[in-house]
Amino acid sequence: MFVDNLNPIAFVFGPFVIRWYGVFLGLAVLIISIILIKLFKKNGFNEDTTLSLIIWLFLGGIIGARLGHILFYEASYYFHNPIEIPFINHGGLSSHGLAIGLLISFFLFAKIKNKDWKKMADLLSVPLPILIIFVRLGNYFNSEIVGRAANVPFAVLFPNYETYPIPRHPVQIYEILIGIALLILMVYLYKKYPQKKPLWLFSCFLIAYFSTRFLVEFTKEYEGLPPSFPFTIGQLLSIPFIIWAIILFKTNKNHLG
Repeated sequence: MFVDNLNPIAFVFGPFVIRWYGVFLGLAVLIISIILIKLFKKNGFNEDTTLSLIIWLFLGGIIGARLGHILFYEASYYFHNPIEIPFINHGGLSSHGLAIGLLISFFLFAKIKNKDWKKMADLLSVPLPILIIFVRLGNYFNSEIVGRAANVPFAVLFPNYETYPIPRHPVQIYEILIGIALLILMVYLYKKYPQKKPLWLFSCFLIAYFSTRFLVEFTKEYEGLPPSFPFTIGQLLSIPFIIWAIILFKTNKNHLG
């Protein structure tokens, strides 16, 4: 059994408190941006287009993650406390809301800028698992998004979580491992099949991520729905992505070079 006694605060600068979650998120954005600039340039997109897209995705992702948490998990609380909505530093971001925000901002960008969205979607899929890795690392430092009570050798005690000292599944670590596996898979597929039909790589990412996310939710603490319900909100939100991804995959699976 392990103990998550990590300090969620990275450093304090005057009145500003910088948490590890923010540091990891910033690192993820920086690393992904560097990779995307190289990938997009190699595939015919100039640097200005790439940087503009990154800004759109960052803003759309943050807005989507915040609104997703509000609508999917704590609608009643924020309805009665609307002043809290802008304060993301108080916590409350949804990964499914993030995905929706990223997709909306991505499609708006491609439409307004008249860009080849199918080609860009494939390129974005390659480094995107890095975001999963760093966000879940931040969750672990924050002792949040914890797993259900567990009696396993690798269970973790979260002293900063409200039900301490109950040992729990370290679902953040599970998802970090999933993110690492996804990153290896996407890099492999990108290099192995250079002449693939557009959206094949994107659909592979969607299937791999949301199907594994659906499975790992069986070890995650219940949020928003009672434990008697057979699925979590995260699983219900993953199903549409999985269906959409399967349709994309079946459409493009026979067009590899």
